[in-house]
Amino acid sequence: MEPLSHRGLPRLSWIDTLYSNFSYGADDYDGEGNEEQKVPPEGSETMPYIDESPTMSPQLSARSQGSGDGILPTPPEGLGPVVEAGKGLEMRKLVLSGFLASEEIYINQLEALLLPMKPLKATATTSQPVLTIQQIETIFYKIQDIYEIHKEFYDNLCPKVQQWDSQVTLGHLFQKLASQLGVYKAFVDNYKIALETAEKCSQSNNQFQKISEELKVRAPKDSKDSHTSITMEALLYKPIDRVTRSTLVLHDLLKHTPVDHPDYPLLQDALRISQNFLSSINEDIDPCRTAVTTPQRRGETRQLVKDGFLVEMAESSRKLRHVFLFTDVLLCAKLKKTSVGKHQQYDCKWYIPLADLVFPSPEESEPSPQVHPFPDHELEDMKMKISALKSEIQKERASKGQSRAMERLKKKMFENEFLLLLNSPTIPFRIHNRNGKSYLFLLSSDYERSEWREAIQKLQKKDLQAFVLSSVELQVLTGSCFKLRTVHNIPVTSNKDDDEAPGLYGFLHVIVHSAKGFKQSANLYCTLEVDSFGYFVSKAKTRVFRDTTEPQWNEEFEIELEGSQSLRILCYEKCYDKTKVSKDNNEIVDKIVGKGQIQLDPQTVQTKNWHMDVIEMNGIKVEFSMKFTSRDMSLKRTPSKKQTGVFGVKISVVTKRERSKVPYIVRQCVEEVEKRGIEEIGIYRISGVATDIQALKAVFDANNKDVLVMLSDMDINAIAGTLKLYFRELPEPLLTDRLYPAFMEGIALSDPAAKENCMMHLLRTLPDPNLITFLFLLEHLKRVAEKEPINKMSLHNLATVFGPTLLRPSEVESKGHLTSASDIWSHDVMAQVQVLLYYLQHPPISFAELKRNTLYFSTDV
Repeated sequence: MEPLSHRGLPRLSWIDTLYSNFSYGADDYDGEGNEEQKVPPEGSETMPYIDESPTMSPQLSARSQGSGDGILPTPPEGLGPVVEAGKGLEMRKLVLSGFLASEEIYINQLEALLLPMKPLKATATTSQPVLTIQQIETIFYKIQDIYEIHKEFYDNLCPKVQQWDSQVTLGHLFQKLASQLGVYKAFVDNYKIALETAEKCSQSNNQFQKISEELKVRAPKDSKDSHTSITMEALLYKPIDRVTRSTLVLHDLLKHTPVDHPDYPLLQDALRISQNFLSSINEDIDPCRTAVTTPQRRGETRQLVKDGFLVEMAESSRKLRHVFLFTDVLLCAKLKKTSVGKHQQYDCKWYIPLADLVFPSPEESEPSPQVHPFPDHELEDMKMKISALKSEIQKERASKGQSRAMERLKKKMFENEFLLLLNSPTIPFRIHNRNGKSYLFLLSSDYERSEWREAIQKLQKKDLQAFVLSSVELQVLTGSCFKLRTVHNIPVTSNKDDDEAPGLYGFLHVIVHSAKGFKQSANLYCTLEVDSFGYFVSKAKTRVFRDTTEPQWNEEFEIELEGSQSLRILCYEKCYDKTKVSKDNNEIVDKIVGKGQIQLDPQTVQTKNWHMDVIEMNGIKVEFSMKFTSRDMSLKRTPSKKQTGVFGVKISVVTKRERSKVPYIVRQCVEEVEKRGIEEIGIYRISGVATDIQALKAVFDANNKDVLVMLSDMDINAIAGTLKLYFRELPEPLLTDRLYPAFMEGIALSDPAAKENCMMHLLRTLPDPNLITFLFLLEHLKRVAEKEPINKMSLHNLATVFGPTLLRPSEVESKGHLTSASDIWSHDVMAQVQVLLYYLQHPPISFAELKRNTLYFSTDV
């Protein structure tokens, strides 16, 4: 039988449960990454975990796909602003309308489950029963009671919502519903045996199997379909889902009910009863964790040259390894799990004498095992969770200093950062033992790959002999690693001292001017990387300057920083030989001719003026300038003083002037991206050249006839950048300042039906030019995401790029209560991304249908 956890049961977030055997601390980690599930295994007597405290999850969750019955965690308190009483009552109706619609579906599901019960009971007393009375009572235990409770609740709630009045009271209905939860306790206790009985009966009786495989559920009143088909097994799960849903709705209702409203104390009481009930049926699983200590061993005469943490692909899964480069050998180790009181030590996974180590060329290397990249949206979710946890830690530190709560938060942050570190690298680094097998590491940056390769090749220039270590020698060498290592901690911010600089949040403007020192002509370009969440990310790339020893790029880039402390510049020689294709990622391998790194000193960078600098790399000097704009400064929208242009001018003014539904600039940029940029890797994420973007901006603003010629010649990243700049410079966001608080509240709703009702209502409320342009852009971004296997841009990636651009309000004075720039990121930006992601993941939305439909009940309040 399929484990219960696979049927969409609410359970502890997998991020929280993975690596749950970690001890939070400087040296304690398990590089194997073995998942320790908190969901009970098949045949376990424990019930699935049901989260009774949705308010405690700091993570905003994307809209679940599929049936719409999934449970969504609620974002942190304070994400949306506190609403005035009138707006709160508006939201109450939206929440209730959505809940009522889902309650109708639930009642229809219970009816469908009860439908076969009567004929089954009738045959039970005949000479040829399908099931015995005992089997029927076990499978359908308490379903009739649950149905009657909800039918009465629905019949009483429906007229109150249909004949809406701001003074209507309905808290007593929810209070009565909560008081009847004892029936659910009986159902939950019987749930596992009901499933097992149903399965056994299906296996032994064909007639019952046919009945249980396709039960007909009546569709809601407004649906085009008359019914849907569903299995009995899926229907038996619905009550468990529903009891959690009711609790989420109570939470939403309370949030949007004024404290002085007569319903408030009744809803509070209903929520307390529901949460206590959920607590009573949950199993609290807290796996034992082991403590470890440091061994003391004497090292050998060979010297340690370099060590660090790398992700190895071993047996088709990612493992965190500590790799040690000695003067004559490369050793790959993991920290052994030890029992309490034992010395901590490394376990050697493999070693290669440097005399036997070779780097296979792309054409020589064997095809690598399939590396499944981690889904972008899950990486982004982890980043958001880490940002939210950082913010909580800051608040905890400000109020209480060190506390148990802060240690728990730090441990949680460590686990999430470790996961991000393990799953984000994608750049292959293969090494080969000429007498044996190949090994594959995945790195986050070409910079690290180049560093490791150069360090090994430098040692290989010496006269090295091949050898085999005896088991004793290997034990001694591995034992010395603990004492000799230079990198003690996994590179995550949780392991940094509290007083270390938090890094920069905002935008770094970099101009790459020129480079000198090349001995012969070559085709040259540079890439820019910055650190983010413990690893480096490539953010920009200059044009290739052909056949020169003194390239003059003079290209400006705008790079978003997320707690960054370092900037790296890598200089490459472009390879046009199509035979030099890497089998690991099917890309032509360009040669690194130089690389360098500088620290982003806040004192130097945070000035209004450009700061000029030079990076020296292997005899090559790259000249560049940079300046930094903090996030709070970059959040300001400035209306244009010149209303004849398009940038900084209201979208309604532009469309009226053009007599168009969607601004010309949006249509032209989208058309060009779809024509020749839809397969471009990192389209909309990789920065275009700032001077090109400014040139395009000037041409569009002047309504110059040469714009189409210019577009066809322009680098596609500059066109993508121009489109982003247009939306960023609108005097108010595309989704409007007026509706911004409502979007923040809507995305925070826990109940999927209420969320759907609210989010569609908000779209209908937008002015027509804004709505038509938004729907036009939405369909374009979906088409871009369809090419994700090629362009690496998922829906989540695109939501991260465009969410703040389309939603960020014009005024930021209201952000005064936030303690740091990272707070703005972890709260507002996180919600803005989720709003856009909700619409991107939604089935197609047409303007005409949206204006015509009123989604179940009218929401014109």
